[in-house]
Amino acid sequence: MTKTTGTPPAVSFTGAVRTYGALRAIDGVDLEIATGETVALLGRNGAGKSTTISLLLGLNEPDEGTVELFGGPPERAVRAGRVGAMLQEARAVPRVTVRELVAFVAGRYPAPLPVARALELAGIADLAGRRVDRLSGGQTQRVRFAVALAGDPSLLVLDEPTAALDVEARHVFWTSMRAYARRGHTVLFSTHYLEEADAHADRIVVIDRGRVVADGTGEQLRRAAGGNLVSVDLAGRGTEGLGLLPGVRSVEVRGDRALLRTDDSDATVVALARLGAIRGLEVTPASLDDAFLALTAPETETV
Repeated sequence: MTKTTGTPPAVSFTGAVRTYGALRAIDGVDLEIATGETVALLGRNGAGKSTTISLLLGLNEPDEGTVELFGGPPERAVRAGRVGAMLQEARAVPRVTVRELVAFVAGRYPAPLPVARALELAGIADLAGRRVDRLSGGQTQRVRFAVALAGDPSLLVLDEPTAALDVEARHVFWTSMRAYARRGHTVLFSTHYLEEADAHADRIVVIDRGRVVADGTGEQLRRAAGGNLVSVDLAGRGTEGLGLLPGVRSVEVRGDRALLRTDDSDATVVALARLGAIRGLEVTPASLDDAFLALTAPETETV
């Protein structure tokens, strides 16, 4: 990561609200992304990720609050060619080759990447002469990445970039993305692959019900949701009192087992032993999946 100090943040949301009828898709989001950061945006379907991206790109405006890119309105940054986007919803252009499409998009920017370089970064140099509308889903996804890179944008916005990619293609993609980010570019990507967020982002921002519920590194999110998991068989007994044990943040029931998220697993286990409730005891570090589920779980799921 290469942060640039003394300049406005690449992305700034201040009290941003966006409503659709009675639905508050974005509900008071405050978020800053420094120039040079790579940030992952996580959230369940319907959590507000797509609305956040649409506001960021100037496709919609907030009903309340502000959204800025590089200290100004998003549309100004977009018009200046400072933003490249790879969105999920895009149709293949008929009867044009990959090279022709990327060259056309590059020509709309003031200082684009050489077309050959954009194709190389996206891992599709061998597809340059192929028609876009005759590619597989994974190949089309990589063409979208090349299109997003074509203008050499300062900010790259990637919406589920590895969808439809196989394991090898995903590896190639992230290698290319990291190389691009190392040049001082800012990257924001959304993903359903939590391991990708953990491995490739400087920060992870979790959105739920239109609000930012967590913002930090993968390790910070794991600690925020409870650093360890202690699970025991309930053996027919209830969960009464388990939430009051030392270190316990929350208690979840899965089948006939109680899952305790705890900041102090040693103290929790000692307390369980005193209760005589240690049948089938397991202690494991919380994974990012566990942290995500804890951070986005409805209140009724914990006791």
